[in-house]
Amino acid sequence: RLSIGAMCTHAQVASSEQVSSAIPALAGLAAGIGDPMVRHQGTLGGSLANNDPAADWPAALLALDGVVVTDRRRIEAGDFFLGLFATALQPGELIVSVEFGVPRRCTYAKFKHPASRFAIVGVMVAEIAGRSRVAVTGAAACAFRATALEHALDVAFHPDSLDGVAIDASDFNNDLQ
Repeated sequence: RLSIGAMCTHAQVASSEQVSSAIPALAGLAAGIGDPMVRHQGTLGGSLANNDPAADWPAALLALDGVVVTDRRRIEAGDFFLGLFATALQPGELIVSVEFGVPRRCTYAKFKHPASRFAIVGVMVAEIAGRSRVAVTGAAACAFRATALEHALDVAFHPDSLDGVAIDASDFNNDLQ
């Protein structure tokens, strides 16, 4: 597992040799957040605590079997995101660090908003502990795992495996772009 302190800025994660060697896609995700000012001031913990529906970090947390470590407890990624700007954090609870599973392979891609560079839709795909993970951000009220895609990739981890896989888009956000 890779543990990153909550107060690490996006720029620090992007330039970290430890992160780049363990999970290159995570460093790439951090490098694509906002503009230089945002990357040098925004933090991993702050982004997760805010749970903006278009933030990049939630997809990584879900795809990499992440754990949010607070000053009180450990919260598994699947239990952390509750809805639009809502998390499992209690009043006064602070994120101390975030742990990510180290995948065999993984990538992150997003269609970014032209002004803010937030994800209109961002997807992280990972093969971790012999299982496929697909996490989506930007498309709904909060990040989610696309389990139909995961099942298809578990059969064969290849893009052709996704041909014809349907995703229920009934809860997706409207797209002004």
